[in-house]
Amino acid sequence: MELTLRQIEQATKGKLHGEDVRLNAVVIDSREAAKGALYVAIRGERFDGHDFCAAAVQNGAAAVVCEKTPQVDVPYVLVKSTRQALLDIAGFYRDTRKDVKLIAITGSVGKTTTKEMTCAVLSQKYRTLKTEGNLNNEIGMPKTLFRITPEIQAAVIEMGMNHFGEISRMTAAAKPDAAIITNIGVSHIEFLGSRDGILKAKTEILEGMPAGAPLLVNSDNDKLKDFTDPRCRVVRFAIDDPRADVRAKDIAEDNGATRFTVCFDGKAQEVCIPLVGRHQVYNALAAFGAGLLFRVPPADIAMGLSSYAPAGMRQRIRHVNGFTVIEDCYNASPDSQKAALNVLAETKASRRIAVLGDMLELGAYSKEAHRQVGEYAAKSGIDVLFCCGKAAKQIAEAAGQTVPTQYFENKDDLFAALSKALRPGDAVLFKASRGMAFEEVIQKLYEEWEEK
Repeated sequence: MELTLRQIEQATKGKLHGEDVRLNAVVIDSREAAKGALYVAIRGERFDGHDFCAAAVQNGAAAVVCEKTPQVDVPYVLVKSTRQALLDIAGFYRDTRKDVKLIAITGSVGKTTTKEMTCAVLSQKYRTLKTEGNLNNEIGMPKTLFRITPEIQAAVIEMGMNHFGEISRMTAAAKPDAAIITNIGVSHIEFLGSRDGILKAKTEILEGMPAGAPLLVNSDNDKLKDFTDPRCRVVRFAIDDPRADVRAKDIAEDNGATRFTVCFDGKAQEVCIPLVGRHQVYNALAAFGAGLLFRVPPADIAMGLSSYAPAGMRQRIRHVNGFTVIEDCYNASPDSQKAALNVLAETKASRRIAVLGDMLELGAYSKEAHRQVGEYAAKSGIDVLFCCGKAAKQIAEAAGQTVPTQYFENKDDLFAALSKALRPGDAVLFKASRGMAFEEVIQKLYEEWEEK
């Protein structure tokens, strides 16, 4: 990265105090500051980055971007909002690398898996960068853009949100050449009011794209099946919709993998992904469509999809001491809960046991959503249900008349019950929102099983 502080002033519409200097990195953590870096002081929920300006300079930062005059002896740029400034700087840097093919991904569920699959596909032809971990918000996404080094040819950028305007600001910085909307569900409905509100927030992604750029959408989703917008070229992927540009048929699951045929442009390509579940086929179709848009040969797309490896805590299936564990603890919504239950129901095991927890950020819809999941669990074909969390009590009450169910208010009691109930040959699904931290229960079980 090569930027000057004068360019930072122009990009942020701030005010430079001191001399212009050359910069080789942008950081928001004073501990990551090194010689030649620009430190941007971000106000967070628990920390105010302005308190660490001096520390950043001590670690080598050559300049600072801040909202108030810092007590440092290096040049600085004063701005109204350092959060917006970070996006503005990232957008300026993106403009210096317009040669990089960039695709942005959003949606209610499946964003991260689709991102990983898309990266695996594009990597067959390009040196590809992707969003790492949970850096998919207004603070994390700029950090990904700053990692576009000279050798990078393509980038896959995930965009999450829970309020209006967030994707608008991110897409303005990223300037995608194409985008994917995986689906429209109910995640974050607490802040967006309705599924129509969610659709409106997700389609903000178009604001940063060139006129007529392609937007891949799941046309089996009721909110996207007839979606059109004069700003873009809609490309549809689906399993059921006969109008789809990219469509899967002949889907078959076996031994933890799914095989299917992708039909496109009057052609067909056989694909195998190391995952099971209809929802994973949709994710693969989105990635397949992205590969076609960026001119990756279909056979290479299939090779990329076959090499996909699940990211942490997202439907990672592990076999430990005779137990099959489906780790799916990164996030949860009614749609993803149901999809995970389908995967469990198809898993070969002596007993199929679901451990379900709270789905967060559902607002007034929470009670009904948890009851729906409970009703679905009752008829999904599982053998035993464990529920944990305040809201998950609704799951337990809805399912308890049909399937053997136990409910716990806390994870310690849940672990104690699971420790006694589970036996080799069982398949166990753990599914809850990230805030429930179900991985703590999983890890304690692993430790216990390894000691036996």
